[in-house]
Amino acid sequence: MYNTNTKKERAVLIGTIPQKISRSETEKSVEELALLAESAGAEVMETYFQSIKQYDPAFFIGRGKAAVIAKNVKNSGIDSLIFDDDLSPAQLKNLERIIDKKIIDRTGLILEIFAQNARTREAKTQIELAQLQYLLPRLTRQWQHLERQVGGIGVRAGMGETQLEVDRRLVRTKIKKLKGDLKLIEDQRAVQKKRRGNIYKVTLVGYTNAGKSTLFNSLIPAHPDRNSVFVADRLFATLDSTVRRLDIDDHLAVLLSDTVGFIRKLPHNLIAAFRSTFDVVKDADLLLNIIDVSNEDFENQIDAVQNVLCEMEVDSIRVLKVFNKIDLVKDKKLMLEIRSRYPDAVFVSASQGIGLRNVISIIAESAGKNFVTKNFTMPITESKNISRLFEYGKVVEQSYNGEYTTLKVRLTHENAVKLQKLNSN
Repeated sequence: MYNTNTKKERAVLIGTIPQKISRSETEKSVEELALLAESAGAEVMETYFQSIKQYDPAFFIGRGKAAVIAKNVKNSGIDSLIFDDDLSPAQLKNLERIIDKKIIDRTGLILEIFAQNARTREAKTQIELAQLQYLLPRLTRQWQHLERQVGGIGVRAGMGETQLEVDRRLVRTKIKKLKGDLKLIEDQRAVQKKRRGNIYKVTLVGYTNAGKSTLFNSLIPAHPDRNSVFVADRLFATLDSTVRRLDIDDHLAVLLSDTVGFIRKLPHNLIAAFRSTFDVVKDADLLLNIIDVSNEDFENQIDAVQNVLCEMEVDSIRVLKVFNKIDLVKDKKLMLEIRSRYPDAVFVSASQGIGLRNVISIIAESAGKNFVTKNFTMPITESKNISRLFEYGKVVEQSYNGEYTTLKVRLTHENAVKLQKLNSN
């Protein structure tokens, strides 16, 4: 769609104002759409707003408004029109016939950004799957190049089969293959998850560009054998979930995970495609919701994140609000007011290293409540039971007394119940 290495495409944004939505709410959403467009490599030239009673099933904004926009952009050098909502395949086709410009909806734009920023095999597979699922109902003859992409035996058209039918068949075949690839990746994750079952898991979530990756890098010490999480001041700079071990003290460590940022109107098919990535959210013992307190719209962003978490059905997991970028808020009175409204939250500046100890202290306190330390004394000949102690918990101390060994083990309450039949005190 966009190539950031060449001349930027010139784009017009289109936002709609339904009866039940205020203009200011639509304006904020379109402001975010502008940031998305810039992240994709477009240059926003103009914005149109259209008040509507109901969406036109054929032209979304109505044939008349579409005709007006078509006249305005005809000789303006505009390359594309970006809608702040999702368009049906029929609406997309009808609008392109009238406006004669590239038409992109919000989901299509987000998919383009994701495709540009995907780095790992998993992320690339997830994005390609989401793109093809989005593309399938919108296929026209312009995708005739798909045959060259997929290739192989059995892809040629049969008797009476049109090129469009071939394209659709190729896309369905590719979707099936990508789903199989993701299944293998998910199976690998399941093995990793089993290995990590005995350690407390903390996951960073939050609105895109809130500073999650900066906080992640600030909490995890630099290591010569592993890269830091990529950080950039743009939306969806990070797509891949990253997991690192965070040592709280000599006897307590947690797994810290960074995730893809959330956003308003996050496409449902993206949540489905990123299921394996979002598993780190579902498996977490504690979620840190990172909030950009310098953004005047942060409360709506909190609601947007909460809506996505509800959709993911993770309501039972504890969420700690972490207000980031406090160094950018110069109004001290406003800062005091926000602190009073969120007394249980933590306030930090990840880039400046302010408040990080408070975050670590809360993680330690929360993780500590999930663990219990028990002493197990048993004959040294019971190697199978001794191995179980190492498997289900962290042995912090071991001593020997003749034919017996005593192990001090730190383990979860759940695992303590599993091992309660062993000789313990």
